[in-house]
Amino acid sequence: MAKPNYKFAKRQKELAKKKKKEEKKQRKLFKAQDGFDPAEDGDENDEVVEGAVEDAAEEKTEAAS
Repeated sequence: MAKPNYKFAKRQKELAKKKKKEEKKQRKLFKAQDGFDPAEDGDENDEVVEGAVEDAAEEKTEAAS
């Protein structure tokens, strides 16, 4: 049976952390420059969906009357 290579696993974990940290730094820099965060892009659609749900509920209430 082969021995696990702990140094390799540790190095991969460190590289993943470094990559994640760099991506976060880039997001913050981009957000500071433009005032826009691409991770928040989906929030606009949430408002539309909430409005549609409320409209559908009103229509259902009116139809029941």
